[in-house]
Amino acid sequence: MNDEPVVIRQENHLGHITLNRPAQINALTIEMVHRVQEALVRWADDPDIELVLIDGAGERGLCAGGDIRLLYQGLTGEAIAPTAFWADEYAMNSTLGHYPKPVVAYMAGITLGGGVGISGHCSVRIVTETSKVGMPETAIGLCPDVGGLHLLSRAPGELGTHAALTGARFTAPDAIYAGLADHFVPSSQLDALTEQLRQGSVPPDVGRHPAPEPELAVDQGWIDECYAGSDVEVIVQRLAERSEPGARAAAGVLASMSPTALKVTLEATRRAAELTLDEVLDQDLRVGSRFLEHPDLAEGIRAMIIDKDRRPRWNPARLSEVSVADVASFFEPLPPGTRTPDFAGNR
Repeated sequence: MNDEPVVIRQENHLGHITLNRPAQINALTIEMVHRVQEALVRWADDPDIELVLIDGAGERGLCAGGDIRLLYQGLTGEAIAPTAFWADEYAMNSTLGHYPKPVVAYMAGITLGGGVGISGHCSVRIVTETSKVGMPETAIGLCPDVGGLHLLSRAPGELGTHAALTGARFTAPDAIYAGLADHFVPSSQLDALTEQLRQGSVPPDVGRHPAPEPELAVDQGWIDECYAGSDVEVIVQRLAERSEPGARAAAGVLASMSPTALKVTLEATRRAAELTLDEVLDQDLRVGSRFLEHPDLAEGIRAMIIDKDRRPRWNPARLSEVSVADVASFFEPLPPGTRTPDFAGNR
């Protein structure tokens, strides 16, 4: 593997994309997004390329998401504006979701946030015994994006609501159960699968390895009861009153989150259930743009990523202080002239 942040090559009939920042768990930069998008567009009409594979370098994971330090620098004007990064990233997410050829993603290891965006919309999503899949944005005072809510809003019952609000990380069987992945393949078998992909097709027995039973299926009952509705205060109260340890742990997690992020995320999840992928990505840009103007995003990144004191000071600090009007303002149309993604579904 060379020093390029993304390694792109043709291997027989396979277009192979490897995210290559292993020290950063392949966290995405604008350059990486551009290179992936350029390869996808080029290969879409290339008769020699039958399918595409996306994987990550190193042992830690496919992708930890967008580079949060660069996002923080973007807030201060020291790096690319976050909206410009998101517009191009969401265009790439849309391309993957509409791609005319099979796209296989190896969701091995850590696959979070933008890592879900670059894999979860692919047509063949592979998880292994090392997979940890989730959308952790509420922990930094943000709402899940990259079209993740298009997936989570369609998970069984209220499982996706639980994952969107708490940032829960799914194991391989849980990711399959939730609809974020398709097949379980032991990591020791990925090289052999890649060799088969180089022949130009996905083997029909790719799903022959049985995944362990999903743990979250056991919790579906209390998850469905607690997360029903559109009132975060009620959800937290229900969780706190349950006898199940998982429910009470979730109540504690939500108590530490940004009240604004929680209320906006719940509303965004409910809306996403009725939207197409591109419509969810459009919503993501509107919501994310409003978070750039809200103090909780910068504070969340400071507390969780920069200073790492894990003690964010949210403003407002209580759920009761976030009004319906406050939440609605995050979904308003963007100002004229705002840069928006080139969605594949509109091309």
